[in-house]
Amino acid sequence: MKVLVINCGSSSVKFQFIETETHEKMAWGIAERIGEKKALFTYKNNRSYSLSKSEDFFANHEDAIKKIANCLYDPQIGVIKDETDIDGIGHRVVHGAEEFSSSVKITDSVVNALKKFTFLAPLHNPANIIGIEACQRLFPGYVQCGVFDTAFHQKMPKHAFLYAIPQSYYYEHKIKRYGFHGTSHRYVSSQAAKKLGRDIKDLKIITCHLGNGASVAAIKDGISVDTSMGLTPLEGLMMGTRGGDMDPALPLFMMETLKMTEKQVSNVLNKQSGILGISGKCNDMRELHDLIAQGDKDCSLALEMYCYRLKKYIGSYTAALGGLDALVFTGGIGENDEFVREYATDGLEWLGIKLDKKLNLELNRKEATISASDSRVPIFIIPTDEELVIALDTEKIIKGQVVDY
Repeated sequence: MKVLVINCGSSSVKFQFIETETHEKMAWGIAERIGEKKALFTYKNNRSYSLSKSEDFFANHEDAIKKIANCLYDPQIGVIKDETDIDGIGHRVVHGAEEFSSSVKITDSVVNALKKFTFLAPLHNPANIIGIEACQRLFPGYVQCGVFDTAFHQKMPKHAFLYAIPQSYYYEHKIKRYGFHGTSHRYVSSQAAKKLGRDIKDLKIITCHLGNGASVAAIKDGISVDTSMGLTPLEGLMMGTRGGDMDPALPLFMMETLKMTEKQVSNVLNKQSGILGISGKCNDMRELHDLIAQGDKDCSLALEMYCYRLKKYIGSYTAALGGLDALVFTGGIGENDEFVREYATDGLEWLGIKLDKKLNLELNRKEATISASDSRVPIFIIPTDEELVIALDTEKIIKGQVVDY
């Protein structure tokens, strides 16, 4: 089957057109800066064609998706000959609340349900819904499917997903740990099992999805039993601009003592904290390393804090799992930053986690095994492929198969 995968962010639309049988990416790209005066558009196909240029304006997500459709159908650069050459459309949806514990066919009732809990992901779900509704208008008649970042974590045990507040808040308002990046954690853990040549239902795996947003998952027997992000993507690891774990009274202090508004506090914690907040200069790990090389002490501190917090999660999840069969690094930072992998695993030898520093350096940016020969726990770099997962789930739904995980 041939599936168009759409991933709408707050001001962008990423896309891939995938042949599910061969896993081949036939076309891919991104429309960026939607709503801004100078937008950016990138389109590439499997015939070595590459387009990257500034666009005058994408008024909205539908405008951007129209541009994508025009390229896909273009006689010269397109990869879709006619309407019969596309079988379905898969959408990344960030938050499925408790309503969706697996991927589903999108119907009006699904869209209405998503609209009811946009408050759980106000930066992401509205854009996801806009993308779905735009595709319903632009690609009428095609099966469309939603694949949720939160779904993989919906089998977490109650002792892991509940917050230690009155349970009425959970029963009445669904306040709980939902977790995110589930599609990525699901994919790389399954790939780790394949690399080990073992059934994932017999394994204990920690997966570290590290990008500008970052999370860790503890996976036992193929099920996510704990994860670092919570009700929102703010909890957990220190990230590019998010503060991660902190004293829950801190926002109250900021409002009561510093006289900040709720909106100002949210802006600080989500957009001015993390690596950016500590370094005072950047939220990009590549730029951070450049500044560290120039002797910037604040940037060195930001890296130290980032890796220290990641190490704490790896250690605590190893304890929660009762052992460990594999440690996986993925995401932009996880796949491409040898320093983070080294610093985050340094000192964990007593847990059986021992990195081969030479392999870690030489095999950076590749799918690889980077653990030392005498490490009891294999350490893997596994590039994530969320779009492929979305395409394969969409294929199953089109075929009438149940997507269960």
